[in-house]
Amino acid sequence: MKRRTAHLPADSSSTQDLRIAAVRPLIAPAVLQEELPLAAAGAAAIAAARHAAAGIIAGRDRRLLAIVGPCSIHEPSSALEYAGRLRRLAARLEDDLLVVMRVYFEKPRTIVGWKGLINDPGLDGTFRINEGLRQARRLLVEVNALGLPAANEFLDTTIGQYYADLISWGCIGARTVESQVHRELASGLSMPVGFKNRTDGDIKVAIDAMRAAHHPHWFPSLTLEGAPAVLGTTGNRDTHLVLRGGTPSGPNFSAPSVAAAVAALEAAGQPGRVMIDCSHANSGKDPARQLVVADDLAAQVAAGSRAILGLMIESHLVGGRQDLVPGRPLVPGQSITDACLGWKETERALTRVARAARAGRSKRR
Repeated sequence: MKRRTAHLPADSSSTQDLRIAAVRPLIAPAVLQEELPLAAAGAAAIAAARHAAAGIIAGRDRRLLAIVGPCSIHEPSSALEYAGRLRRLAARLEDDLLVVMRVYFEKPRTIVGWKGLINDPGLDGTFRINEGLRQARRLLVEVNALGLPAANEFLDTTIGQYYADLISWGCIGARTVESQVHRELASGLSMPVGFKNRTDGDIKVAIDAMRAAHHPHWFPSLTLEGAPAVLGTTGNRDTHLVLRGGTPSGPNFSAPSVAAAVAALEAAGQPGRVMIDCSHANSGKDPARQLVVADDLAAQVAAGSRAILGLMIESHLVGGRQDLVPGRPLVPGQSITDACLGWKETERALTRVARAARAGRSKRR
């Protein structure tokens, strides 16, 4: 007997969204910009900071670029207090450093955990992303209103549409530097972008990412009105390498490591200048060791090295870190992700680096 084949009705619900539990509306970027606009004076200041950062990267501006601030923002009020302190310090050091506040809203996780202010602003697993976007943009407006430029890591390739107009320096992190879509994104960003070496310490991948970002690309994203679209870019040549160490390769902030990175950059046709991340694998995630890295960097700069264009420091009002425990009050101004350097130590480190930048310039006259 011939078997009959059962024919199911054509129904896409039997094949799509099988693991999607819920769908929520997402605010359009243009609506959020209208709610929390960037003033003309703020736009002019951001344009000037981007231009200055690009000049430092290219070596036209002989200051150092300092990206400083919390590992990630979880408490906007403490972040704004930190911004006020950093703005005052930046004004004192502006002849030698261009200080840009690290204002990171997304946290890459190795497996699971709190993913940042945008993803979960309530710190309670409610994932009120529209509220997170509002808090993030509001904080950036306030930081820029102080006269302090802001830096951000672009982790999600669409979320940047909500606040990229407020960012003066961007970063592609160690976990996404190999991603084609992040290279395409960087090619269209309106600010200078640093590419970190991979988590294992490989710098070639980051150099390849820089080269890729220099070229025009087409990639799918969102318009400011929230509609899906394919965006075409012109390419971004204001890029540079960030040395953050690696596991198991170890730190890469010493003079020999910097020289090796410069040689690799120049062999690839790129300018031989790098930024040093004082945290992550360069410090072994020990916040106190960020001072060791900063002092080593300062010694290289003071000796006349032009290979180092700047540094990154993870810093907050209170040093160290704390766990996010339901029902337990948090210590204001202390990180809930990576451990940070405390404020006094940060002030000391930046002052030393500024002094080194001045000494280095005098040697190169």
